[in-house]
Amino acid sequence: MKFKKNLVLLGMMGSGKSTIGRLISKELNQKFIDIDDIIEEETNMKIYEIFLKKGENFFRNLEEKITLKSLNNHNTIISLGGGAFINHKIRKDVLKKHLSFWLNWNNHTLLNRIKKSKKRPITINSTESKLLELIKIRSKIYSKAKFKINCHQFSKAEITKKIIKLYEKN
Repeated sequence: MKFKKNLVLLGMMGSGKSTIGRLISKELNQKFIDIDDIIEEETNMKIYEIFLKKGENFFRNLEEKITLKSLNNHNTIISLGGGAFINHKIRKDVLKKHLSFWLNWNNHTLLNRIKKSKKRPITINSTESKLLELIKIRSKIYSKAKFKINCHQFSKAEITKKIIKLYEKN
């Protein structure tokens, strides 16, 4: 079997990385890894609980370890956590060895999705302006991904199809 680069999805929390990743995985019949799910399984805690009980540094260190290990797979669809690509080691590995796709949404859509969630630790005590600043800062880093997928105005199926087409060309 020919080894194909991993397809790595990145973007803000609420951008649909897990949902789109599962759809792509099913369509291509390839393994799917959701980094946040693995972290929750390994710690037996939800992400927000880890932040609350162990702190963000503990979470980020664990995220780095699990992500770098997961990136060693082949022919795998990987959904990164919202902040994972900010990590230099993870970003360097992803850009060097894998095909990265930034699921980009307009700020309004992201804000609406993020604000509703009680499970996202960074959003719990954040104001709308703090969230907009976070989106702006992270977007500059996400823009380093090989492909930018502008998702607004497209269905999940259309986004999935667009990503698969680009993946199969590379």
